[in-house]
Amino acid sequence: MTSACLVPSFLAPATQSAVAATPPAAARVQAGTRIAAVEVSGNQRIDASTIRSYILLRPGDEFSARRMGLSLKTLYATGLFKTVSITRQGDDLMVKVKENPIVNQVFFQGNSVVKDKDMRAAIALKPGSVFTPGEAASATKAILALYAKRGHYSATVVPEIVKLPENRVNVVFNCHDGSETLISRINFIGNHHYSQSKLREVISSRQDAWYRFLSDSDQYDSERVKYDESLLSRFYYHHGYADFKITSATAQLAPDRKSFYLTFVIDEGPRYRIGSVAVVSALHNLPGKDLRSLVPIEKGDIFDGDALQTTDKAISDYVQNKGYAFAQVEPDVKENKKTHTIALTFRVIEGPRVYVKNVSISGNTYTEDSVIRREIELAPGDAYNEEAVKESKDNLENLGFFKKKDISIKPVPTDQPDEVNLDVALAEQANGQFSLGGGYSTDLGALVNVGVSENNFVGTGINASISALLAQKGTQFNLGVTNPYFLGRNLIAGFDLFRTDTANTTSYVFSERSIGGDIRLGFRYNQHVSQAFTYTISTRDIYNIATGASLYILNEAGSSSLSQLGTSLTFDYRNDRLDPTSGGLLSLSTDLAGLGGTAKYIRLQARGAYYIPLERYFGSKAWVLEFDGHVGDLVDIEGYHSLIADRFFLGGDSLLGFQTGGAGPHDTLYGDSLGGKFIWTQDTVLHFPLPVSPDLGVSGFAFTDIGSLSGVSAITVNGTKLGLYDNPAPRISAGVGVAWNTPFGLIDLSFAQPIKKYKYDQIEQFRVSFGTRF
Repeated sequence: MTSACLVPSFLAPATQSAVAATPPAAARVQAGTRIAAVEVSGNQRIDASTIRSYILLRPGDEFSARRMGLSLKTLYATGLFKTVSITRQGDDLMVKVKENPIVNQVFFQGNSVVKDKDMRAAIALKPGSVFTPGEAASATKAILALYAKRGHYSATVVPEIVKLPENRVNVVFNCHDGSETLISRINFIGNHHYSQSKLREVISSRQDAWYRFLSDSDQYDSERVKYDESLLSRFYYHHGYADFKITSATAQLAPDRKSFYLTFVIDEGPRYRIGSVAVVSALHNLPGKDLRSLVPIEKGDIFDGDALQTTDKAISDYVQNKGYAFAQVEPDVKENKKTHTIALTFRVIEGPRVYVKNVSISGNTYTEDSVIRREIELAPGDAYNEEAVKESKDNLENLGFFKKKDISIKPVPTDQPDEVNLDVALAEQANGQFSLGGGYSTDLGALVNVGVSENNFVGTGINASISALLAQKGTQFNLGVTNPYFLGRNLIAGFDLFRTDTANTTSYVFSERSIGGDIRLGFRYNQHVSQAFTYTISTRDIYNIATGASLYILNEAGSSSLSQLGTSLTFDYRNDRLDPTSGGLLSLSTDLAGLGGTAKYIRLQARGAYYIPLERYFGSKAWVLEFDGHVGDLVDIEGYHSLIADRFFLGGDSLLGFQTGGAGPHDTLYGDSLGGKFIWTQDTVLHFPLPVSPDLGVSGFAFTDIGSLSGVSAITVNGTKLGLYDNPAPRISAGVGVAWNTPFGLIDLSFAQPIKKYKYDQIEQFRVSFGTRF
């Protein structure tokens, strides 16, 4: 869809006077006469011999009106000439031409939405090229297409030429950006089971609204509309409408060209349930009954297209792990139109034997080939597998080095029927980032953070970053480098240098400084299981202790050193690592301090999380039930007495409703928090949508937190044993909160009411955190 614009007179079709002159010239041709010479005139840059090469008549040929007409058309088709005439003068053939001008410079004016460099790249008119009205018209169309991609369909582009000596011209494109053309209305026709508002939430296009000033989802984009069609189809298939069809999806430009009306005409069809489920296997020694447990679909369930794909993948993975490299799963869906049921059969067959011959990569000008190849699950000689191709594409997307829409992995046939080449095409994007932000958190107060990072350092896939956080109650500095494929192997290696200062606050009556570094080495056993080893060396300093602080804390003033070797084993089966809605995570870690330094202990920890989607009950993916747990134990060794810098603290984010460090062991005289050596927590969180537009990024959560901290030993000062509250009984709280994912960062607001607490615990019912990055 392009914008109408005024077309100057020079863009009109070339004059036809020469063509009109052809018939009389042809009429004068006398049969039997022959051409004595072909004379060329009017040419300046183009050699006469070049012009004669386009003429279909030669000296000695008979005059022919038909061939004279064809020669005229051929010369015009070269695009080199503005006018051409071919006439007979006696026994000579006279060819008179007027050359098209040469482009001297191309200029753009009046444009701000589309940059000059983007326009130059999109058009064929360049300095030194031949100017033709057709080329100018094509350039105008290409520039209007750039405006359309940016949502400016009311833009106008009017080219004009400035004549120069020696048959040269400057071409000036006069642009008017116009206003941004947004989607003012989205309508659905044919929907009976779901409302207009519900379906508007399903698609990615959005109606114009004031709060979308930082989003382009309300701009019309034909490619986005195609994506919307797939989202609608997937939504209906997911909810049992197997016959769902989209009759049409049209975008109508309003008469004032300032907005679009987007209309989807759909046919929902009936809702289907599962009538029967079966697995039929043609694989030797692997009967279908052994695979039935992999199918989470039962008779009576609502038909679910997503579950169909999930089952297909589960069976494929299982049989391929059993050694059937070429096995394929073919779902057979048979509908009963009368009963609105589906007979579902998964047929497992031995597919054709096809191997990968070569893997070719294109589009990477910065990233090294090796960085890309290590993410490809298939190598030359491997059995070709569609699932492996999909995982390879996901791997490349997760790197963040390339534009997702431009990543393509396609099999290309070879001259052998059992071989294919794998063609990997991609387009790189910027991976360096400068970040600057500010905000507020309950623990640190007002804060500012700044950082520079490069996720693909000199194209090697290495991540390097340096960052600083400056806050009212503390500062943090960090320099880190991580190589995800150390020594070209499946090893993650890196190091960090850090400095952390935490100021004296209401939660802690002392300041703490930690300066040091660590070296990390990790290994991925598979896509779900990984292990990491970390060696940390640092100095810790407890200082700026408040007047009247506990003797427990005064007794620990000064510096200590830490030399610690740690390892962690992680099992990650979440469906999404950034925003999980199903699956689980388990992490087991052990830290050994005592390889030098003053600290000597063993610290054991286990953390886990499990997510249960509730969409089938509430109809929205935003409904998720989350369970989190943590247990930790600090064991002193070699007669060491653990310091406050070593211990666990309970409260704040680890137990809402209580101040950071506000629950657990306290000094009986001063009420100061002392931390503990044994901790356990369990959080249950229900995530749910709020009755506002999902585009606002606002969601709600309700929670119950329970936890316990204990294990501090009383100390004796000047022969007096100091008092200590150390009750291992659990603390319990419950509350609600709101999470707002704004374009500037995530804001969390929560209100928690302690249900089980003790008189010395420190309460914090309201908690807020805010971070921003731009």
